[in-house]
Amino acid sequence: MVNTGFHLHLIEPLGFSINEKSLRRAGMDYIKKTDYNLWPDLDTCLNKINYHSVYSISTKGKKIYSDLNYKKDDAFIFGPETTGLPQKIIDQYDSITIPMKSAGRSINLANAVSIIVYEAWRQLNFI
Repeated sequence: MVNTGFHLHLIEPLGFSINEKSLRRAGMDYIKKTDYNLWPDLDTCLNKINYHSVYSISTKGKKIYSDLNYKKDDAFIFGPETTGLPQKIIDQYDSITIPMKSAGRSINLANAVSIIVYEAWRQLNFI
């Protein structure tokens, strides 16, 4: 996120600690350089931020991520690596997916975020 200018919104409960020692150990000491917010729940986050469209990212998504036309201020909801997003969230927002072969495990969260964010940023001419 640091290198793209996208804003990171973390929704509680988190599956990890965001204290400095934990972030440093996870190789995420760069989080100090990124613009991020911590929210108590998804509804509070979406009620406070300015967004154009909201997309839920899931292996069960109905549209392929590269088939959409992204706009400035689009929001992307990613779930935990271990469980993914609850079906309720997938159903509530436009759900998109990253195609992958079924023989392997799903793409990890960091890679999925990178793929989607860079496609959206590319479509916005890297501005």
